[in-house]
Amino acid sequence: MIVAMLVFALAASLVVAMKSEFNRFFERTANILLAEQAQAYLRGAEDLAAMALIRDYDKDKAEGQERDDLSEDWARPPPPFALDGIGWMKGELRDLQGRFNLNALVESGVPKGEGRAIGRRFTSAQEQFIRLLQALGDAAVSEQEAKAITESISDWLDADSEPLQDGAEENFYYGLTPAYRAANRSMTSVSELRAVANVTPEIYQALLPWVTVLPDAATTLNIHTAEPTLLRSINADGDLTPLSEADGESLGEALFQDKNEFLASPVFAGKQERMVEIKKRLGVESDYFLLEAQVEVAGREMRLYSVLHRQNRTIKAIARGPIDEFGLWQFDGPS
Repeated sequence: MIVAMLVFALAASLVVAMKSEFNRFFERTANILLAEQAQAYLRGAEDLAAMALIRDYDKDKAEGQERDDLSEDWARPPPPFALDGIGWMKGELRDLQGRFNLNALVESGVPKGEGRAIGRRFTSAQEQFIRLLQALGDAAVSEQEAKAITESISDWLDADSEPLQDGAEENFYYGLTPAYRAANRSMTSVSELRAVANVTPEIYQALLPWVTVLPDAATTLNIHTAEPTLLRSINADGDLTPLSEADGESLGEALFQDKNEFLASPVFAGKQERMVEIKKRLGVESDYFLLEAQVEVAGREMRLYSVLHRQNRTIKAIARGPIDEFGLWQFDGPS
């Protein structure tokens, strides 16, 4: 009897252990399957976004008016899609060319000191960024501080180790604790700003809604999708003062046919002849978009942030990655 009871106790212990292990295995397998299912839906959202961008391209071609603005279908988030009773999916496209491209602060292949008009210290892109830094509301900086920040970022991006007048190169970063080196290449994430000299946490957070990093430094700012804060950064060549808040709001409320009509606005009265360089940095169509997709499957939520590049009717996801609480996306390499 004692032996039988011992055998029963041993068998019961084994059953309990096996059941616990089976439950862990079952839950782990279920989580993996649901995650794969959610990822499949998110990639489907990416395909739907690509279809919307291609349809927009075809429509603009047919109408003979190649422009991207916030009244178009791609800019209006659709309602959530039901997923066969197991959850839902939704997505939203944002125009990344409605933001300032930080990689434009250095012109690739142009020696330091060149690429700017004779007699001017800064390139047109640098002048625009200086104006943007002075238009950041409570986090706005003085013109001199804006120059230092702009040249520090430019030094972070350029390939040499020679600092600009108010910039910072490796000698500065070597003196920090911990010490590190300047990247001396194009940025792949807006988060790199946190490592650049003169960029405080407050300035970094204030800049996040208005900046991006795109692989093409020659991209233009879409005047139809840029917010008033960014529109305030547009002014006459050589003028480092941003437009007033009222002027930014005025430009943001109007819908211009092209950038010539934009620059003919009363806001720029008397300045048109001095806006040759800044005009080259403006456009009315976009090639880079950010997809923010979200899916819920069986009570589990997942998100996808994907940078889509549109080239004619070809859409390619050039980056997929995480996003933090400030709305920051990062490259995680080619898809």
